[in-house]
Amino acid sequence: MSTKQIMAIVSLGVLFLAPGPTSVAALPRPMARTILVLGDSLAAGFGVEREDAFPARLQEKIQAAGWRDIVVNAGVSGDTSADGLARVDWLLQRKVDVFILELGANDGLRGIPVPTIKTNLQAIIDRVEHKYPQVRIIIAGMQMPPNVGERYAEAYRKIFPELAAENQAALVPFLLDGVGGKPELNQPDHMHPNAEGHKIVAENVWKVLRPILQEAYR
Repeated sequence: MSTKQIMAIVSLGVLFLAPGPTSVAALPRPMARTILVLGDSLAAGFGVEREDAFPARLQEKIQAAGWRDIVVNAGVSGDTSADGLARVDWLLQRKVDVFILELGANDGLRGIPVPTIKTNLQAIIDRVEHKYPQVRIIIAGMQMPPNVGERYAEAYRKIFPELAAENQAALVPFLLDGVGGKPELNQPDHMHPNAEGHKIVAENVWKVLRPILQEAYR
């Protein structure tokens, strides 16, 4: 076989091995998205290290999935829905792709009227969507203990699924599912999760967040 024939065969092999325009290697990777968690002491990680709070645990799950998205923890202990509304505009200076609304627990514990809580939370959602129309919203559901009164507790519980339905948002039915009422997963105040409890809280949110993030990686 001549040298020219060998070179022709090698060139043909390279042609077939080279990645085409639709190969996986040539596909652009999705840009990193920002996931903003607007919340209270649960997001802030009251009583635990910042890296143990559920937003940090979400970041770990994102990295384990091989994604580049960034979780911004905007949790402030003691915040009510009104507090969140007062500071959301400042937070929106950074582009937000996924917005997790984790507020309302302190409102309920203070007995703030249910219509007021819902109005404040809706106003937050409106501002986020006005600033970033393509944002995906996740609402973290919360429940009150029975000692606040059965009627109030029931009306309060309905706030979150109603907001999700009215805004076509995703819903975490109960943020503290599997954690609330379990002493071994909570701090001595019986209200705030410990580090192990936050792992479960993160998993509750991840079940809803993961499919939203995964859409861009299909």
